[in-house]
Amino acid sequence: MFNVTKKSIEWGGETLTLETGKVARQADGSVIATLGETSVMANVTFAKSQKPGQDFFPLTVHYQERYYAAGKVPGGFFKREARPSEKETLTSRLIDRPIRPLFVDGFKNEVLVIVTVLSHDLENEPDVLAMIAASAALTISGAPFMGPIAGCRVGFVNGQYTLNPSCDDMMKLRDNPEQRLDLVVAGTKDAVMMVESEAYELSEAEMLGAVKFAHDSIQPVIDLIMDFAEDCAKEPFEFTPPDYSDLYERVKAAGEKDMRAAFAIRDKQERTTAISNAVAAIKASLSDEDIANDNLGSAIKKLEAGVLRGDIINGSARIDGRDTTTIRPIVSETGILPRTHGSALFTRGETQGLVVTTLGTGEDEQFIDALTGTSKSNFLLHYNFPPYSVGEVGRFGPPGRREIGHGKLAWRALQAVLPAATDFPYTIRVVSEITESNGSSSMASVCGGSLSMMDAGVPLKAPVAGVAMGLIMDDAGKFAILSDILGDEDHLGDMDFKVAGTENGITSLQMDIKIAGITPAIMEKALAQAKDGRMHILGEMGKALTSAQAFSAYAPKIETMTVPTDKIREVIGSGGKVIREIVEVSGAKVDINDDGVIKIASNNAEAIKKAYDMIWSIVAEPEEGKVYTGKVVKLVDFGAFVNFFGKRDGLVHVSQIANKRLQHPNEALKEGQEVKVKLLGFDDRGKVRLGMKMVDQETGAEITEAPAEG
Repeated sequence: MFNVTKKSIEWGGETLTLETGKVARQADGSVIATLGETSVMANVTFAKSQKPGQDFFPLTVHYQERYYAAGKVPGGFFKREARPSEKETLTSRLIDRPIRPLFVDGFKNEVLVIVTVLSHDLENEPDVLAMIAASAALTISGAPFMGPIAGCRVGFVNGQYTLNPSCDDMMKLRDNPEQRLDLVVAGTKDAVMMVESEAYELSEAEMLGAVKFAHDSIQPVIDLIMDFAEDCAKEPFEFTPPDYSDLYERVKAAGEKDMRAAFAIRDKQERTTAISNAVAAIKASLSDEDIANDNLGSAIKKLEAGVLRGDIINGSARIDGRDTTTIRPIVSETGILPRTHGSALFTRGETQGLVVTTLGTGEDEQFIDALTGTSKSNFLLHYNFPPYSVGEVGRFGPPGRREIGHGKLAWRALQAVLPAATDFPYTIRVVSEITESNGSSSMASVCGGSLSMMDAGVPLKAPVAGVAMGLIMDDAGKFAILSDILGDEDHLGDMDFKVAGTENGITSLQMDIKIAGITPAIMEKALAQAKDGRMHILGEMGKALTSAQAFSAYAPKIETMTVPTDKIREVIGSGGKVIREIVEVSGAKVDINDDGVIKIASNNAEAIKKAYDMIWSIVAEPEEGKVYTGKVVKLVDFGAFVNFFGKRDGLVHVSQIANKRLQHPNEALKEGQEVKVKLLGFDDRGKVRLGMKMVDQETGAEITEAPAEG
């Protein structure tokens, strides 16, 4: 009944297995990939004809995690997986980016890739395995896919690269000083296609070495997929790339002059209008048959690309007049919003980000519910890209995949320089509002985010800047690398290469390409050129930070204290009774972690002190020989019980109340009276012994010599 094909190799200390033929047999390609005990299923389907009028490649990738994979039940009211999590969205993009350029040019049939996590051993991350499974499913599907690709994750510990580090190794890298890198690389047999990373000030040489290590490490997986496909791949789908050379020549003849004039305009809005006019003029000169041709859009884009690319690669100035290495003019401003905790306006040419920082307390931390368990994050970065930023009318609503991806890239870049939570016990939320865009707005978010946090008084280890690099390569292999690319250079170029970091090293690297891979030599040159650009931008940012940044008067003040873990229950109390009383009486917010770290927050210093003292009185142990202020809670024949330390009571024996003989404690004391007592010690049963007669009841000072009894 089943025609199963199964292949395995040993890879990175685990067994990697690809299997097809038993599950989802009606899909064009279906592969279950297993690494260790983590399994994912990739299913590929593609339309056998192109929709009429389709002028783009409609590839959609969905990565989905099922909670049953880790033996969990989803949280929430409905108890089922709902909209994609941030992790699922980012992994969908991670798979999409390296496979998209490898479909044959001109193929515009709809393609759907769905990858489902079936089992998770909490050791092997499923995202890289999902990429491998998707590549294998595409390779055997018969679709015109020029793969396969493979991917891997690389860590960097003690100067050594590690292949596919465990989930635990990659959790909270900021708290693990030994692990300095979380890098994912995808590539073909010959070249690198995609890079995504979170790094902790790695040098350009260390980062390039990690990419090379990754590319070498994926070669056995590519060989496995090719061997696998030889046994089970379907017949290739008959597809001949459309020949629209005659149409292109007519388009070129009709509009090349106007297009060159349009691309010579340096202002973006004027240039965009001129390009639209040139396109309209081209269409007006064509026949109805040419207008109806599905390849007209491709022909016009080819003309635009030829005009932009040809001049640059031959050494001419770029469309805004710059050479290949110059960064656009930069203006950095901080403290521009009066009531926010921190704010910055970062402008680079026609790209601008208004970035705002808010400092919150422990209750503002983001809860993350994942297959590996529930965790919390005290650093949030949200990126918004409204249509007006590019002068357009368009979709406006919840963040899409692009917004989530760009926000995560900026998050990774800034993560490395944040202070430890024990040193700066705030939840930090950074919001980047892109107000103008012509070039990398994610890198503007990095620069603005760094400035905004420093304006809020966050003690960053160092400022972070980012720059987007581009690549233009001709058929002969001649290429030019562009610093600080414009939107048109990104759209019509061959690479989007974003590098962020401090003066000391790289904190994030992301690369996407539109050709069949780049060589280490190109990447090395791009990294070196990006470093020069980053240093220049850091210098310009420094002009906005000439003096020490003051902590906002509107931000909550937080003080931390650490208590023994066995005392946490006492601070919380039965049903939270004690901690609620502390909050109500003091007026401060109190947050307790499982490790015994308590954060007390308020805009009122007295409220913080009151809460601190109340907690301290619960968890601290009284010191023998120290004088305390207490209250008489009960009188008995043999003495008085005094509440002197939190909820702790002690006995003042009748002989220790005064320097004279008393028949009963009520001769000198009454219940509710405030007294000064000295802790004399503990009896054999651990009971507290207190004394009063050796303490001046007015000042609380000890009386060195007791007067004679009267």
